[in-house]
Amino acid sequence: MRKLKVLHVEPTDVCQLACPLCARETDPEFNKSTKHHLSVKQIQQHFSNEVIADLDKMFMCGNYGDPAAGKNTLDIYKYFRQVNPTITLGMNTNGALQNTFWWNELGKMFNQSKDFVVFSIDGLEDTNPVYRVNSDWAKLVANAEAYISAGGSAHWDMLIYKHNQHQVDACEQLAKELGFAWFRAKVSKRGFTNRLEFPIGWQQAVVTPGKIKCHVLEEKSMYIDARGNVSPCCWIGSRQSEFEHNFIEIQDSWNTDTPNPVCKSTCSTTTNKTSFTNQWQRETQLC
Repeated sequence: MRKLKVLHVEPTDVCQLACPLCARETDPEFNKSTKHHLSVKQIQQHFSNEVIADLDKMFMCGNYGDPAAGKNTLDIYKYFRQVNPTITLGMNTNGALQNTFWWNELGKMFNQSKDFVVFSIDGLEDTNPVYRVNSDWAKLVANAEAYISAGGSAHWDMLIYKHNQHQVDACEQLAKELGFAWFRAKVSKRGFTNRLEFPIGWQQAVVTPGKIKCHVLEEKSMYIDARGNVSPCCWIGSRQSEFEHNFIEIQDSWNTDTPNPVCKSTCSTTTNKTSFTNQWQRETQLC
């Protein structure tokens, strides 16, 4: 195993939302009735305490699930912080899961300077559910306030579409009022539909073919999904049926005319930045 500094964990494939372009909705092989919740024991089968003690960061995100839906999410965070007291902890979430007590506990646990929670909020009360289908606005705001009031650092990430682009400034202002540390906005790379139209005046997320600059090799990271499967990164493991791969063969493809398509779309280099590291079109530090 290559030396790791970052571990990306997907603690569950459960989510209460039905975002139309999420793998939960677009992957015909995904079985919503079969629910997986990653355990500490499953993590230990792949990563020893010595490996975890040497990590710089562990963050939770998901291809299928929301970390806040995980039955073992808080226990996993507690385990990593116990083994590695200085590790940075992070999470990406839609924010409308669990209750304020749960979020208050998370805020108290995320007590180091670089700890963070990214709340994916695509508009205000009237527009956020257009993409984040089934999201409860009142619950989302209450949870964010509970987390922030407990000392947690929160980031607001917004996907821009035609239906919500008029609210970008208002979202940034609300984020500031609620105590968020950062506000970021970008155009989705997942595509568009009749309801999710491209925003006027914003830039298309263009993939310019170039040398592959592998993000996970740069940051020395790996990914483990809700079933306990390990993959080089969440993009290669973006579908539950795609875990059978040879990373050496994938790396060999980077120097050919036909590089791995996932690597090409995510980590092609343009002026020393990849389509992943150069994705945000608006970034504001609020506090």
